[in-house]
Amino acid sequence: MFRNQYDTDVTTWSPQGRLFQVEYAMEAVKQGSCAVGLKSDTHVVLATLKRSQSELSSFQRKVFKIDDHMGIAIAGLTGDGRSLCKYMRNECINHRYVYESSMPVGRLVRQIADKSQVCTQRSWKRPYGVGLLVAGLDSQGPHLFSTCPSGNYYEYKAMAIGARSQAAKTYLEKHFEAFPGASLDELVRHGLRALQSSLSEGELTDANCSVAVVGKDLAFTLLEDAAVQPYIAALKEDEPMQAEGAAAPEAAAAAAPVVVPGAIEVEPTAAGGPDGGEAAAERALREGEGPAPMEAD
Repeated sequence: MFRNQYDTDVTTWSPQGRLFQVEYAMEAVKQGSCAVGLKSDTHVVLATLKRSQSELSSFQRKVFKIDDHMGIAIAGLTGDGRSLCKYMRNECINHRYVYESSMPVGRLVRQIADKSQVCTQRSWKRPYGVGLLVAGLDSQGPHLFSTCPSGNYYEYKAMAIGARSQAAKTYLEKHFEAFPGASLDELVRHGLRALQSSLSEGELTDANCSVAVVGKDLAFTLLEDAAVQPYIAALKEDEPMQAEGAAAPEAAAAAAPVVVPGAIEVEPTAAGGPDGGEAAAERALREGEGPAPMEAD
């Protein structure tokens, strides 16, 4: 992307029908630290990488609690994420005060999408440069939503946003069929494995990642530092087993005999066998080399 005459205003269309300011905001989401979300039939798990500016600074939190039944993970501009988090908390409080019940997850996500869309058609505003993974539980079960600065939102079985999220998506696409019946511990391990695949260098530790869970009979809970350490340790224990499992098919394939395409296998027949002469005679007749005709006396 580069500066051109059509990106000075969020309401200016390019001849190709594009809003460059909105695309720049979506690019800011791709530059943020990776966040992963996945759900089963009973729980939803969020896993995020915490980024630090330097070795002297602390890690920046990317997961926020909205209500007892809902929370978000962000990728992009953290300041915009905190602003939307405050708005979502206020909406949940107002809904609980008026209706004496928790706010449906889909309704709040739709309000966030509408709020983001307004910023794409006002010349004195700018789009939010943050993407959200919204995890929650309501009367219809667990939900996982993803929002975009353009105002779009989708519900997912599993999703990853942020920098190098494609590697995490690849892992989720390979294993998503096992998520519905997975236990909470298995779901957290899948989330951490997907998050680990997005790392360009280093390894996953309890200092640079955080996990949040919400589900049936479980309020939104944030796991950090010592609370996430057992899952990190279990992840490292599983790595040798996975490596052995991946090496077994390769060894079996190497030991299998090589078959040359087009080759015909011929079973040898003993020369002195009882059927050796008959078989040779039949082949000779098929090839037109039968015995010479007998001459009349």
